[in-house]
Amino acid sequence: MRNEIINPIDDFLDNLSLQRRLSEHTVSNYRRDLLQLAEYVEQQNISDWTVLKSSQLRQFIAFLHRKGLSGRTIQRMLSSIRSFYQFLIKFGLAESNPAKAVQAPKSEKRLPSTLDVDQMSALLDNTRPDTFVAARDRAIMELFYSSGLRLAELAALELRDIDFGDHLVHVTGKGNKDRVCPFGGKALAALKDWLDKRDQLGFFDQPAVFITQQGRRLGVRSIQKRLSYWGKKQGISDRVHPHRLRHAFASHMLEASGDLRAVQELLGHADISTTQIYTHVDFQHLAKVYDSAHPRAKKRSDS
Repeated sequence: MRNEIINPIDDFLDNLSLQRRLSEHTVSNYRRDLLQLAEYVEQQNISDWTVLKSSQLRQFIAFLHRKGLSGRTIQRMLSSIRSFYQFLIKFGLAESNPAKAVQAPKSEKRLPSTLDVDQMSALLDNTRPDTFVAARDRAIMELFYSSGLRLAELAALELRDIDFGDHLVHVTGKGNKDRVCPFGGKALAALKDWLDKRDQLGFFDQPAVFITQQGRRLGVRSIQKRLSYWGKKQGISDRVHPHRLRHAFASHMLEASGDLRAVQELLGHADISTTQIYTHVDFQHLAKVYDSAHPRAKKRSDS
């Protein structure tokens, strides 16, 4: 590979490693991305980095896309190229950044996996709240599933946020937006059982709802670990984590009600397209709805 092509890459990688002190793994990702581009530049007989045009870079991106690289991977590669050209411009080795005008192809929006109703029942009903930790963990899982809270929202809950009379929980979500979420009878019973056990240890001055045995607020990582523990203990093959319970809440609500707008409000999504991604109705359910609702779909016996 010609020096005019490879030397600036080496200088850029040295800058990342020695000046910006990025991790070896991150520098390795930059190296892999830029060497792929360098190979393409060589094949196109481009003499040096100053003459690479946006149109040629688009051809390179299209080539990667045809090879089967995902939109997410190509997006990361474009980010590497943009950073590389910012370095070249800073040191007078290029006048413009051809990657600025190039967009990555859109990534496919993958639906997060969910737990079905039977799996949720097994997880919740088989978690016996006979200890401080088990009672707390069951209340956490019941509230996740009953209200569709985000992990950060649940971890930040304080006792004043829960309205036990009206079965409502007040949370502050993304963008500091407040919303009120209902919770059901099972969650109410689990919360009361947990708070009874908590009070037995005398943590009356701690405002956090969910705490450790030492009286400290339970952190997000600890909540994640506890859900993973119960998933394994109950024999659920797929990993159990907070977002899967939130997604199960949304999926089961949508399947039962068909009211996407209501689910959007309950989840605290600003854009309904986000709700469409995080909730799914299986094709079997859709087929039943279609067969029962569409006048041309209803099966009639020939007479």
